Amino acid sequence: MLFSSMIFLWFFLPLVFCSYYLIDKRFKNILLLISSIIFYTWGGVSYSLIMLSSIIINYIFALLIDKAIEDNNLKNKKIYLALCIIINLSILGYFKYTNFIISIINSLSQNKIIELTNIVLPIGISFYTFQALSYVIDVYRGHNKAQKNIFNLALYISFFPQLIAGPIVKYHDIENQILNRNESLENIFYGIKRFIYGLSKKVILANMFALSCDEILKQPTNELGTALVWCASVLYTLQIYYDFSGYSDMAIGLGRMFGFNFLENFNYPYISKSIKEFWRRWHISLSTWFKEYLYIPLGGNRKRKLFTYINLLIVFFATGLWHGASYNFILWGLFHGFFLVIERIFLGKLLEKNKLKFINHIYVIFVFVIGWVLFRADDLKHAFELYKLMFSYKESIYTVRYFFYPQTFVCFIFGILFSGLFQSIFPKVREATFSSKVYILESVIQFILLFICIMYLVNGTYNPFIYFRF
Repeated sequence: MLFSSMIFLWFFLPLVFCSYYLIDKRFKNILLLISSIIFYTWGGVSYSLIMLSSIIINYIFALLIDKAIEDNNLKNKKIYLALCIIINLSILGYFKYTNFIISIINSLSQNKIIELTNIVLPIGISFYTFQALSYVIDVYRGHNKAQKNIFNLALYISFFPQLIAGPIVKYHDIENQILNRNESLENIFYGIKRFIYGLSKKVILANMFALSCDEILKQPTNELGTALVWCASVLYTLQIYYDFSGYSDMAIGLGRMFGFNFLENFNYPYISKSIKEFWRRWHISLSTWFKEYLYIPLGGNRKRKLFTYINLLIVFFATGLWHGASYNFILWGLFHGFFLVIERIFLGKLLEKNKLKFINHIYVIFVFVIGWVLFRADDLKHAFELYKLMFSYKESIYTVRYFFYPQTFVCFIFGILFSGLFQSIFPKVREATFSSKVYILESVIQFILLFICIMYLVNGTYNPFIYFRF
């Protein structure tokens, strides 16, 4: 079920929201849990069974680790954590990486010695697996006690606003809110506002960019030219930002409507002046997860510089692999890791000293636009064909206007402005966007945006979410 689907907007959400505020407080968590399972089961019953198995496994191991801590049994504590991590990653690996591993084996042997499987990737498995792992690791570290009530743990892992595409909510950030939440009109209005803004990002902007970008990139590369490929790359850069940040806004808004306060997942990453800053602003919940649970345990930057560089590359190899079972994603992760290492070695100091900050900004834009080509291309061959076109000069048999709808140009202008430029120039607009206060003009704007979104959705406009496949 999509947040931007009519059944969610007109049936599921109103029913759950009204029921939540009408029933007794004792049953609110159960209602949210049942609603979340229904929401997830919409994609297939088998998906729910996998998720419920994950909940039970992590519930049991957290209790075992907690008991080992009470008994001061460090050996069992480590064994339980290791087993829990192995089981979680094995489940994720089976569904996400089996065919990738088979394809590697077949390519190395130069024969199709193993047939590819028909395994279907459960929606959101990468997200809820990481949430479950953060819970168990936090129990192991003593940051929180094991949750004795399995229904409360199930709600944490399966809560529908952030279940399918994040943000990845760490248990220690939300533990107290499971039983004690701030349910107020102020939070409800703020949640509605964030949801509408997120829906608008997705339906009005991201979908429009996707239409033109997909239309360009589905053409044979020998029919494309330099200008068209650069155009598609910029469109995809805007599409993925508004698609994913829009989903995060909707998730944060939905959470706030039910009294949950999720941490921000995006902070205008496209205004960054270094790749290091970019990763402090882009998919914040994932980058902080890898920092807390992989980078720091590896030693972080506490050891020699060489080990710091290796740790960074390991983390970004894992980041790429987390996004998908493909060489494209692995190279995309290492590509960003490479620039982070270069910035640590010497480039970061040059960027700090440079007084012409717009040059820093141009450098970052160039890096992430080039990187998104790997992310979007069908495979490595397709990516390199696109790069060849980008860094040479070739005329296309098509003009740019051939792939641009009239409204695409308007959306493009708004897309550039609201990716951070407008908010940087007018900080009060940014403050109002993230404020809980209700402004009459802003309410009118929200109503207009919601009306436009509904018109698009009623017409059955192109409506995929990029991060659903991760």
